Amino acid sequence: MFMKYLSVAEIAKKWEVSERSVRNYCAEGRVDGAFLTGKTWNIPETAQKPQRINNSVPAPQMLCDILKSEKNSRLKGGIYHKIQIELTYNSNHMEGSRLTHDQTKYIFETNTIGITNENLRVDDIIETANHFRCIDEIIDNAKNKLSEKLIKNLHFILKTGTSDSKKSWFAVGDYKKLPNEVGGVETTQPEAVEEELKKLLTAYNAKENITFEDIIDFHVQFERIHPFQDGNGRVGRLIMFKECLKHNIVPFIIEDDIKLFYYRGLKEWSNEKGYLMDTCLSAQDKFKKHLNYFRIKY
Repeated sequence: MFMKYLSVAEIAKKWEVSERSVRNYCAEGRVDGAFLTGKTWNIPETAQKPQRINNSVPAPQMLCDILKSEKNSRLKGGIYHKIQIELTYNSNHMEGSRLTHDQTKYIFETNTIGITNENLRVDDIIETANHFRCIDEIIDNAKNKLSEKLIKNLHFILKTGTSDSKKSWFAVGDYKKLPNEVGGVETTQPEAVEEELKKLLTAYNAKENITFEDIIDFHVQFERIHPFQDGNGRVGRLIMFKECLKHNIVPFIIEDDIKLFYYRGLKEWSNEKGYLMDTCLSAQDKFKKHLNYFRIKY
């Protein structure tokens, strides 16, 4: 059967591309049956237009996507595994938990407490298991707008099943009923908590671009309101981690050995923001080492 050949100009018109593109396709060997006669390309009439090669580099996955994937696949030994243990151990230990790092790790990895000669507090074990669930909650909701519902739910998860939850005056997953202090400093009265927290959330969510400093400032204001009877510090630090994930900011973990600098920073924020900023930036630098180890871009 006689094969009809077309010129570059004819093929360019047929394929609705430039003549230069047709010549490049031919030179790259991407047009079946095309051949040169001198400097002229002869292209089979039946030749198909080559598919465009996508040279774009896929955008790197956000940390929250990686964490969600590792959580859902139950991957062991990854960044999700690391965060669960480090964030839970340090945040709980700052609030008086007596569980060691190894015990926290054992509970996460085996869902048992192991054999020990020590007297372990039941609340420490329950709150450790609950904190693991809280981290899952912030990962699942990382990209969602920070809301009153999510904040209350974190408190509900954290305190469910504890001895506090059995007290008539303790509201699990709801705002405090009794006035409380933090570090000797008065906090928002119970009757004003809901209004103050709504105002804080409205102002925060109205910001066009959330920065590292915005997240820390929200944390300070949240702790000054101190909306719950107990568990405010842990919920507040979970919120910071969640918001860093949402806004693609490298998150951080306040470790037990820098808690005094952290507490000083909270107290002095109105006078000198540098104390808390420096503490959080140092913690962020340490977290970057974990990301580097797991080859996660940031």
